[in-house]
Amino acid sequence: MDNLKQPFLQRAIRVLSPRLANQIAAGEVVERPASVVKELLENSLDAGAKRIQVDVEQGGVKRLLVRDDGHGIRQDELALALSRHATSKIYDLDELEGVASLGFRGEALASVSSVSRLTLSSRHIDAADGWQARTDGRDMVPVVSPAAHPVGTSVEVCDLFFNTPARRKFLKTEKTEFGHLEETFKRVALSQWERFLSLKHNGKTIHSLTACHSQAEQEKRIAQLCSADFIQQSVFLDVTHLGMTLRGWMGLPTFNRRQADLQYFFVNGRPVRDRVVSHAVKQAYRDVLFHGRHPAFVLYFELDPQGVDVNVHPTKHEVRFRDSRTVHDFLFRSLHRALAEVTPEAQKVANVAHVVPQQAAPEQTTMRLRDEAAPLWSPNANPVLAEPSPVRTNSTVLDNAGTRSWMSAQATRPSVSGVQEHISAYKALHPEVESDVPPLGFALAQVHGVYILAQNTEGMVLVDMHAAHERITYERMKAAMEGQSMPAQPVLVPATLNVSQREADVAEEFSEVFVNFGFDIRRTGPEQVSVLQVPVFFGAQQVENLVRDVLAELVQYESSDAILAARNEILSTMACHGSVRANRKLTLPEMNSLLRDMEATERSGQCNHGRPTWVQLSMHELDKLFLRGQ
Repeated sequence: MDNLKQPFLQRAIRVLSPRLANQIAAGEVVERPASVVKELLENSLDAGAKRIQVDVEQGGVKRLLVRDDGHGIRQDELALALSRHATSKIYDLDELEGVASLGFRGEALASVSSVSRLTLSSRHIDAADGWQARTDGRDMVPVVSPAAHPVGTSVEVCDLFFNTPARRKFLKTEKTEFGHLEETFKRVALSQWERFLSLKHNGKTIHSLTACHSQAEQEKRIAQLCSADFIQQSVFLDVTHLGMTLRGWMGLPTFNRRQADLQYFFVNGRPVRDRVVSHAVKQAYRDVLFHGRHPAFVLYFELDPQGVDVNVHPTKHEVRFRDSRTVHDFLFRSLHRALAEVTPEAQKVANVAHVVPQQAAPEQTTMRLRDEAAPLWSPNANPVLAEPSPVRTNSTVLDNAGTRSWMSAQATRPSVSGVQEHISAYKALHPEVESDVPPLGFALAQVHGVYILAQNTEGMVLVDMHAAHERITYERMKAAMEGQSMPAQPVLVPATLNVSQREADVAEEFSEVFVNFGFDIRRTGPEQVSVLQVPVFFGAQQVENLVRDVLAELVQYESSDAILAARNEILSTMACHGSVRANRKLTLPEMNSLLRDMEATERSGQCNHGRPTWVQLSMHELDKLFLRGQ
């Protein structure tokens, strides 16, 4: 190792040549064709373009063209635009501290031109003629000449990495490279609603997106880029607080992904990946997402440009918030509240609002079953709630063959007067509701002692009674704990933990976080803390790992909910054991009471483990199952 270092120690310090400096910068900025597209699209957007066209061949390796109708570049600035650290976007330190443009480094065009054959054609908005500059990555000397061109700019990049064979070998197949490029295009398209954007590959149009001027048009574009299922199973939020705004679409917990591949987060219009944001989202979905799954979202965060530093990564994928704790709390509380407000009514609307109307199924006259006074349901009638017989309370029995069969019609015959009383009682409790039918409808029966079969205006509802009751019990236990200090107890022998100096500093700085949850953590040395008091919920074996987890989160995010999560996990277990079990037979009033509790409970769409508690089958879906109307 010493022999390898010796020659460098004997060398004199010299300024790098422009070509070598540009290729080093290209190694940071230009990773693959998708990186080139990102930089060129950002330049077009900063130039005020309203129409941007991207045309690529062979995944962007052979040829890549980005054309816009922006303000253009003056003739005397074309060659300068291809030199390093030349830009019109920032002039001084004040502008750097509050960057409002997407690009600002002045390295993109120089880096791209150093590893490709580049042609920059442009006509300034005040010029009568267009001009172009050509460069070859070998000599980096641009040749400027006249060129016919409309107002705007076109950048053509050919033979990417032709002069750096080692870099070219790292490129993947054409399909893979185009996949990365298309993903970059999607991120730009999802953040620039008022622009027309198109993408072609090998002469075939992949995307052609018209400008969006309303939320409905935005949702249409999202459906094109992210799938219609996402829009159908997402909720929209728009929250403003302390000069920060969060708006966008977040997928319902039931719409989750195996990978984190449908997560788009934009800060002041810039697509970013940030650990503070990721942690806040993860915390918000913690109680409702099935383990090992990832949420889907398209979210837009706006704040004062001076409150975020975008100059922390060469590719500008990452940012740093000046007050990350405030940002984290705002994001978490906004997303957590939005998920809590996903009631069965809201989820029902999300599930059916985007259903494409189909040809109506032919109407069918009511067919009465034997010994039946009235049909259980008709589209134009109120739902019928069968009252339990005063003599026979069980509606099903197990026959000799081991299958359930309905008892005589006398035990479950509907009572119209009883139905009207139930509807009247429901309307009295919910005068603001226009419909006589609640979101989850009215219970009809119990299926194998596990599921509740109910009926609402949309069709049929199936409820997992244990999962639903588990969520209801869990939320009530959490609500009972809110506003109360965590019951705590002193430890007989204080536990001493050896930590880093930074962790010990954090233990002092955020001592109120521990106090709020019943901990008494005191610093007893430069790299040592002692635990004097712990909540009664936790055993001694849990305390050390829990305190270390909290300190680690506080160091990284300046916020932690590890204690709360551990407490909620215990409450979740208690709720699971205290909820109604499978094969317990419920009367219809008990089933309806459970449905009404679900409608009034936050996050009732999922149990404590993230599994769905109910599903809706619309009449259209039922008709498809039985081929009606076909």
